Amino acid sequence: MTAKPSSPTTPPAPSDQEQIDRLIEQFDPESNFRRLAGLSAGFVTIVAVALSGWHYYTAGFGLHNEVAHRAIHLCVVLGLCFLVFPRQKRLQGPWEWIVSAGLAAFYLLLGWGLMQSSAGAEVPLAGKLAFGAVMLSIAALSLPLAAYDGSHRHIPWRDWVFAALASGFSLYLVVFFDGIFIQRPGQHTPLDLMMGVIAIAMVLEAARRTMGIFLPLLAVATVLYGIFGPYLPGDLAHRGYSVPRVVAHLYKGTEGIYGIPVGVVATFVFHFVLFGIMAQLTGLGQLFVSLATIAAGRFSGGPAKVSVVSSGLFGMISGSAIANTVTTGVMTIPLMKKVGFSPRFAGAVEASASCGGQVTPPIMGAAAFIMAETLGIPYSQLILVAIVPAALHYFAILWMVHLEARRLKLAGMDPAEIPTLGLVLKSSWHLFIPLVVMVALLLMQYTPFLAAFWGITLTIACSWIPRLLGPLGRHMTGLPVTPRALVQGFEMGAKSALGIGAACACVGFVLGITTLTGMGFKFSAFVLDLSGVAAQWVDGLDVFGWFELKSITILFGLLFTALACIIMGSGVPTTPTYIILASIVAPALAQLGVPQLATHFFVFYYGVLADVTPPVALAAFAAAGIARSEPMRTGMTAFRLSMGKALVPFAFVYAPVLLLLDFDPLRFAVALTGAVIAILGLGAAYTGYCRRPIGAVAFVLLNLLSLSLVFGDPLVTLVGGAAVLGILAWHARPQKAASAADT
Repeated sequence: MTAKPSSPTTPPAPSDQEQIDRLIEQFDPESNFRRLAGLSAGFVTIVAVALSGWHYYTAGFGLHNEVAHRAIHLCVVLGLCFLVFPRQKRLQGPWEWIVSAGLAAFYLLLGWGLMQSSAGAEVPLAGKLAFGAVMLSIAALSLPLAAYDGSHRHIPWRDWVFAALASGFSLYLVVFFDGIFIQRPGQHTPLDLMMGVIAIAMVLEAARRTMGIFLPLLAVATVLYGIFGPYLPGDLAHRGYSVPRVVAHLYKGTEGIYGIPVGVVATFVFHFVLFGIMAQLTGLGQLFVSLATIAAGRFSGGPAKVSVVSSGLFGMISGSAIANTVTTGVMTIPLMKKVGFSPRFAGAVEASASCGGQVTPPIMGAAAFIMAETLGIPYSQLILVAIVPAALHYFAILWMVHLEARRLKLAGMDPAEIPTLGLVLKSSWHLFIPLVVMVALLLMQYTPFLAAFWGITLTIACSWIPRLLGPLGRHMTGLPVTPRALVQGFEMGAKSALGIGAACACVGFVLGITTLTGMGFKFSAFVLDLSGVAAQWVDGLDVFGWFELKSITILFGLLFTALACIIMGSGVPTTPTYIILASIVAPALAQLGVPQLATHFFVFYYGVLADVTPPVALAAFAAAGIARSEPMRTGMTAFRLSMGKALVPFAFVYAPVLLLLDFDPLRFAVALTGAVIAILGLGAAYTGYCRRPIGAVAFVLLNLLSLSLVFGDPLVTLVGGAAVLGILAWHARPQKAASAADT
């Protein structure tokens, strides 16, 4: 007898919620929060709720001036980073001590360099001693001594000191704003520069606490590059900049710590993170799972297709691949295993599908907001641009899941387990109102933070509709946002935005030094030269002259960029990966005639794919924890499932019409047809099945032909598309009937 399905907006069972929390803490460093109690827990709650409340108020009633708003935001965010996140050992063996000692030496080097400069000469002896004591304390406290670490439920005194220092350097700019930016713009007092050195140290420590060690080390290498430029060999060398110049540029300029990334987080991203948290409290996430079950549950391999569809719907309100994986996976992965999928494949399906949340409108990842601000385009336009890439992303996964289900001869879900659409809509219609209104405001060209303000406001108000309707609302589901739930949502919203805030402040070092030294242009020239050499070699093999040299050069430039995204994304989240590589790679591809929007979207898309790319495929590892499968094998399977969608970014670079640029119906139809056929070919090749097994020769042909379809040439699309469909049709031909004798 089949159990009755749960209500479409019933929250996860306590055991499921505990599993969700455990997996997020284990695999998502941005959500590895302390479980505090007592006075410290109360203090953190008050500060976090105040931060969310301040952002909610400014979203609806107006922002402060640019620098002050960013400084206030970062003052609270970085302070909370040290109170909320425990320090964890992230490196094995002696490497933890080696890296920590290196960072400590870097902090002391900056302090010593400042004191040796002309600005340091103006500081009296007492000031030098006080500053030296502060820097020595920071260096000592950054070392991985167990005595400093406290526990998961206790804030050690070291973290209170770091929290005060991390808040202090931003508070200094807020309190003395008029004197620093109005009365003496461009002039830097010794105290300004000393606060700047402390700022660099504390941003690195906060990013290390929330993101791991790779991003801080990259930032340190970039700062050292800016200082020691004259001593570097060959084309890497540049004029070099003094420590005071570097510190002032990173601390007081708008291209360093308080640059565009932090500005976007403070004005856009935080509000949408808060909306997503509040929407989940009311039951919208579970409603999406119910709708996905209705749409896809009855088909072959139903639970796997439910996983893909629900991940896409849930991705509309969540920009985190890992949170998406565990929130929907705790419900869909057991169902996939139940109908016959292996644990490894079930986890891989969920991880691969969940990565699409960051490219799924209307609420994409933080990188999308930064992209809109960097390119100077309205976010509402970016929503429209993202529709086709997101659709192709999920189509690619659905196709591979379908082939796997057919290969295993799996049936759909039991009809008794599939809820009724009418019942779901009748009981949960009120949960859609905030999302619909928010999207409408975005499309009407209202600012994103005002749209988020009304989304949050309506989420709270509409959650009470069943109660307000009395007996008429008795059949309706969802949870009202009570005062206690409001505090919980505001606290969790603030905590969920801490990691991205620290990461964007740290990325500001890379962007600041890039603009100061011209490092981006040198890297761009290197990419162009390498791509040109490789393209000329391949062009020599093209005896029929099918492809232009420029197209092949762009292809290799994209391949090198994709490889860089995958490598960097293995240690850095999507948003920092996008910011860094877009600033460095975009100029190179722009010189080849690739539209800026296509270049930025390419980097963004491949930064997302890094979450399922071994050896550090965090989304796949989180899914493996639910599926009880081997993490690395799950990651490899998730990467294989992503091969179909890996070709999508190449398609919209060669055919920007897929991003609705210079839209022409005929060119759009040709490009979309080529992309769809390429996905069909690659999906079948990497599944190894299309009604019958696909051999080695067909595998190679499908790869080469599918790759040729991304160039957007009508003739190539016609010939290559027909060849791909012909190979698939040959493998999908009906099996010969068995002879009577065999029967």
